[in-house]
Amino acid sequence: MVSQELKNKLRDVPHQPGVYLMKDRLGSIIYVGKALDLKRRLSSYFTPSRKTRANIKTRALMDSIHDFEIHIVRNEQESLLLEGKLIKDYRPRYNVAFRDDKRFLHVKVKLSDPFPKFIAVRTKKDDGARYFGPFPHSTALHDTLNWINRRLGLRVCRPLIPGETDYRHCNADIIRNCSAPCIGRISQQEYLEKVEEACLILEGKGKKAIFDELQSEMQAAAESLDFEKAATLRDILENLRKTLSPTRQFSRGRGVPTTVKPTADLADLGEALGLGGPPRVMECFDISNVSSNHIVASMVRFTDGQPDNQNYRRYRIRTVSGQDDFASMAEVVFRRYSRILRENMGEDSESSQEPLIEAQRRLARKGKAKIILPDLIIVDGGKGQLSSAFKQLRTLGLQELPLIGLAKQREEVFFPGESEPLLIPHDRGALKLLQRIRDEAHRFANGYNELLYRRRMKESLLDDYPGMSPRRKALLLAKFGSLARIRKASAKEIAGISGISEKFAEGLLEFLDAA
Repeated sequence: MVSQELKNKLRDVPHQPGVYLMKDRLGSIIYVGKALDLKRRLSSYFTPSRKTRANIKTRALMDSIHDFEIHIVRNEQESLLLEGKLIKDYRPRYNVAFRDDKRFLHVKVKLSDPFPKFIAVRTKKDDGARYFGPFPHSTALHDTLNWINRRLGLRVCRPLIPGETDYRHCNADIIRNCSAPCIGRISQQEYLEKVEEACLILEGKGKKAIFDELQSEMQAAAESLDFEKAATLRDILENLRKTLSPTRQFSRGRGVPTTVKPTADLADLGEALGLGGPPRVMECFDISNVSSNHIVASMVRFTDGQPDNQNYRRYRIRTVSGQDDFASMAEVVFRRYSRILRENMGEDSESSQEPLIEAQRRLARKGKAKIILPDLIIVDGGKGQLSSAFKQLRTLGLQELPLIGLAKQREEVFFPGESEPLLIPHDRGALKLLQRIRDEAHRFANGYNELLYRRRMKESLLDDYPGMSPRRKALLLAKFGSLARIRKASAKEIAGISGISEKFAEGLLEFLDAA
């Protein structure tokens, strides 16, 4: 039954696009959704007739709703971007979409290249390139990029500096899709002017003139009974409107709601665990083993309750055969803290009998520690992972470092040597902070596993080339490191490897270029 308080709150909801967050009795966010009409969508959740028709999952969600909040946006594109951002932030249990690591697309162009090209990417990097986006509609973006490239004659080929050799394998100039800077059909300055024009389009500048032009062409094609051309122009126009609609980038601290209170959560965690103070520096470990071939681990560090991305680390497990989370956890914990001790001990010129941890803290206070020991170590898992980690810390003489295990099923907190777990209430900031660092470690480990998997899939392309033996493949990867670097190498460089002729190298490069 809907409370009078919720009914009063529903009356104030506007008929506008936006994002809504459903909360349970503890105030936890359990679902994030978007709507073109917030009032109509939210009202449907409290309609008895809908509950009788809903599936089991939706009925369970409706039964759990105790409160909601809304955030108004300007259009559908913004609601989609904000919805995805909030789902990644809060990971509500009733949401499925957007909980993975997939990000919205951006368009990247490296203007420092001799002949820049535009590509769609999911990750923005600090690499000096220019980025546009994010864009919520991937299909519309890809079609828009294709239209811009064809309209302005921009290249889409792979080489950094295309030449006549590349031109022989390309048909884009023949079908008038490229201005062919590789053979000087257009000067570099003229090409760069076209690139700048494309940048203006992606910024949304002059879009009204483009829309009017396409609208006129579409009407003219329809009047001349060229319905196929008219339909194509209609699709181009629709994709451009979706892509170039003005949208804001949502990030914490810039209009995005958040229940994250780092300082308060840290103080609460220190109190809940009996640490005697907030754990300013925390490190969390997670193991990811999609298959027994490549087991990886992650270590993420939070400083003052916030992710410290520069100090994240990822590991390939070396000493464990098969899927053994306990042994894998033992290996990565030993590698992490043995390295800290090894690097910091070189800075310690004082000979003293003080305990090891105190010596490390002293180095940190003096600014001499290359890596500061954490105030709290967290392992993703229960008693088994915790015990494995503790044994390694004891071996290193760091057994006094605060260490806990966080088990997923009931979010139980385990301590070394204690059989009964600590259950922290779900509405406390202490548990929310532990969940955030655990989820971040899980995301980072899975991302590394996916990266290695994609790399292995790309490298398997070498197996398809006739005459490629396991030994040749191993030598190629040992020298160049990746398939991408092999593509950029010259036939002469490849032929420098023992057992590979220049003819074989030339054939391999042609094969990879065509693949």
